Amino acid sequence: MDILEDLNPQQRQAVTTGGGPILVLAGPGSGKTRVLTRRVAYLIGVIGVRPWNIMAVTFTNKAAREMARRVQSLLGERATQGIMLGTFHAICARILRREAERLPIDANYVIFDADDQVSLVKAIIRDLNLDDKTYRPRSVHTAISRAKNDLLTPEDFPVQTYRDEVVRRVYEEYQRRLVTSNAVDFDDLLLYTARLLEEDSAVRQKYAQRFEHILVDEFQDTNQAQYALIRQLASVHRNVFCVGDEDQSIYRWRGADYRNIRRLESDFPDIQVILLEQNYRSRQVILDTAMAVIDRASHRRRKRLFSDRGRGENVFYYEAVDDYAEATFVVDTIANLVAGGQVEPRECAVMYRTNAQSRLLEEAFLAARLPYRLVGAQRFYGRREVKDLIAFLRLVHNPGDEVSLTRVINVPPRGIGRKTLLALYTTARQTGLSPGAVLLDLARGSASPFWESFTGRAVASLADFGAMLSAWRASATTLTLPELFDRIIADTSYRSYIDDDTEEGKDRWANVQELRRLTQEYADRTLEEFLQDVALISDQDTLSEEANAPVLLTLHAAKGLEFDVVFIVGLDDGLLPHSRSFDDPEAMEEERRLFYVGITRARDRLYLVRALRRGGHGYYEETIPSRFLDDIPDDLLDGTSRARVMSRSRDAWGSFPDKKPAPVTEARFRAGMRVNHPLWGEGIVLNSHLEDGDETVDVVFESVGIKRLVAGIARLTILP
Repeated sequence: MDILEDLNPQQRQAVTTGGGPILVLAGPGSGKTRVLTRRVAYLIGVIGVRPWNIMAVTFTNKAAREMARRVQSLLGERATQGIMLGTFHAICARILRREAERLPIDANYVIFDADDQVSLVKAIIRDLNLDDKTYRPRSVHTAISRAKNDLLTPEDFPVQTYRDEVVRRVYEEYQRRLVTSNAVDFDDLLLYTARLLEEDSAVRQKYAQRFEHILVDEFQDTNQAQYALIRQLASVHRNVFCVGDEDQSIYRWRGADYRNIRRLESDFPDIQVILLEQNYRSRQVILDTAMAVIDRASHRRRKRLFSDRGRGENVFYYEAVDDYAEATFVVDTIANLVAGGQVEPRECAVMYRTNAQSRLLEEAFLAARLPYRLVGAQRFYGRREVKDLIAFLRLVHNPGDEVSLTRVINVPPRGIGRKTLLALYTTARQTGLSPGAVLLDLARGSASPFWESFTGRAVASLADFGAMLSAWRASATTLTLPELFDRIIADTSYRSYIDDDTEEGKDRWANVQELRRLTQEYADRTLEEFLQDVALISDQDTLSEEANAPVLLTLHAAKGLEFDVVFIVGLDDGLLPHSRSFDDPEAMEEERRLFYVGITRARDRLYLVRALRRGGHGYYEETIPSRFLDDIPDDLLDGTSRARVMSRSRDAWGSFPDKKPAPVTEARFRAGMRVNHPLWGEGIVLNSHLEDGDETVDVVFESVGIKRLVAGIARLTILP
């Protein structure tokens, strides 16, 4: 196949432009993956660049595998061997293992996943005698993660408040314990590599000289550490090829910074900017709707998206009478489209801002006896039995891994309780060893100098586990990974522990069998490779495509996906945009981009849906339409406006009170009043007015922002 075949003029320009820095701003559905893969193929097959002089960076393992497959289909497998292709974390892991002698950790380090990291922070907060209600482990961990993404060590961490000082102390101890465990977290992979390249000119020259061409996908999602990596690696040849779209930057909460696009243009003044504006996914009316929304955003380069797929049907806008009717409308519409043969169930997606919004949708699907797929449920690698067995394997690889040891030392129960575990950790700290090293020594029995540090029953349990771990480590050199896996299952009697012959037990054992099938793929590879690959698997890669059923997912989870029919529900101020963005202009901009991403997932039909009021806990509140809806011209929309009919499922969901209160003739609330709501706490009344015999009150709450409430229903209490 000709490398330049079926490329449009802008794509061809991106693929064939010569050396130097290049920024490709790729609109949604514009074929950016095609451009990236053809660029790699062009460099190798036409320019003659050697594969090992190319680095291509993606954000997910799935994207890396797809890029490799496409390039190989163009050039053949042998022609592409040696390309440094993978995620930021995977590539950094490879570099760090090669340069381990320059680091405070050994080359056989393990990678702590998100749960491991939070568990370690929780233990440190407890050991420092801090209140975990005031300093919540996940919140403290998030602060540490952000610091690392900003290239800040504990010594660099800015302290402006007492809380900052507490976070700095936890961060310092967190890093110490990681090093003691010979472990890193995901952020360390980036931080260590970025600082190594920054501070060690020999290492920087080594890799910058090797990688003549660096290609980066989803550049708008890079954080400061990742940008620093790219800048350092491109410091010699300056052939950096970044593909991204600032309009699709929606991961600020993960540290992503769309301003890296501006930094790239500043650091490489001679950069060539190429716009990909032809969309191959959506009908023109969907693109016009998306552009009407995103054109109101600031700090962006304007793009005019166009499609040759025709105008298509207008976007359907629907205002349901309540959130129950909103869910029923979605389910009924999907059922009718499927029954009419207009769409396959799997080509329908329902998107929302927060996971909590899925409940009524799920109930509506269940009530209609229609299957659905919920993206964001417990992922495979997050299931208890899978994490247990991976922890056993991590201990075999690295006995110094404290988080894995804490997780499984008493799994299945073997009489090692909290008191014994505390004694083990205390003994280890006093001797400067890891708890795993103490355990392995206790396997020698009374000959161990640590034997007298524990009571009789406790030392026997610890010694038995230490002996078992020692035997696994010895056999790991001769057994294949599946064989080692089987031995761990047998030695621990793990099947009888989780499979209690119930349906849930059978499901748990099925997960173990699935994990074993994965180990078979590593029968000829190392345990280290298995553990690293498992740790680096992204959540998004777990989306199953097997079931032919509609998909329910958040707008954040929808990034990179596309469907024939898309419903975006909950288009109320407070949901989309989220109330947390009301006082933060940057956050509000990201909410707008999030809506844009959702719109551009649709190929043929788009439904924008909201509820006039939402209820629960014995009250209903009127909603305010999303401010983003005001940006969409009327000539792009069809459908209902200000619906006044009750849901057809009124009997199933329950009805509103039959008895209406007497009409209100005089306003009870006035601007400036302090009020209290049973769920949202204190707020200030902004204004009040009478409408259709009810008093409607706008209140700003510190917890949730502005809410419009019907005073007779909202249970507001006036405060003195």
